[in-house]
Amino acid sequence: MRTDPGLIRRGNEDACDASPEHGIYVVCDGMGGAAAGEVASHLATQTVLDHVAASAGRNDHRARLNEAVHAANHAVFQKSLTSPELAGMGTTLVALLHTPAETPEAVPEVQDDPGGVTLRPRPPSLWLVHVGDSRCYRLRGRDLALLTSDHSLVEEQVRAGHITPAEAAVSPMRNYITRAVGSMPEVDPEVQAHRPHPGDIYLLASDGLTTELTNEEIAGILEDIPNPPTAPYLAAACDTLIRAAKTCGGRDNITVLLLAFAV
Repeated sequence: MRTDPGLIRRGNEDACDASPEHGIYVVCDGMGGAAAGEVASHLATQTVLDHVAASAGRNDHRARLNEAVHAANHAVFQKSLTSPELAGMGTTLVALLHTPAETPEAVPEVQDDPGGVTLRPRPPSLWLVHVGDSRCYRLRGRDLALLTSDHSLVEEQVRAGHITPAEAAVSPMRNYITRAVGSMPEVDPEVQAHRPHPGDIYLLASDGLTTELTNEEIAGILEDIPNPPTAPYLAAACDTLIRAAKTCGGRDNITVLLLAFAV
């Protein structure tokens, strides 16, 4: 994972952190006056990591992740009430929780034929949560899929058919998000379940990357990661993504986190 202030802003309101021991990976993009955005993003990131670690051993992973985001929302919102400089702060959030999964062989399901056994699909082992417009992509083979849908005003207009994606990309309202962690007493995170395949690469990113690079440009960089995608290759790809975003303007803080599954 890498984070960079970009070429325009002096500070960095993004935050990223991970606890591979507990399978949790987080990227946040803070907002607020002065240093409030930085406070919000770091507080939310640490709260999610702490909550997931504290709930280790539980098998209700969707609930664990949902509760962690609600805990982060409460922490940021309460912190915003302690000082006028922090009032109204908030942060986007995107996170992955990887949990040990049963193999298909471990969950046999008996058929009607007493002599036959079929295997149930492997249960989900990757849980994705997001609030706001920080994103998660998955590269599977040469297919890049955007797994999250921005919680933003222009994305809602696109879904409603009022504007096109091309118009959304240049809209003066493209930075208006409709959900954030900590800006209100309650939050509505979106949680998904996934079954990763060997060789999958997942990208978590703040909008400092995705407003500068197209999906095709992101895919081109990820597709250059050699197989198997070892840690040095992933680190080099993070650096390449950030350099590319800065070459295209670097108008915002840029944060990227890559998670790969061994072949």
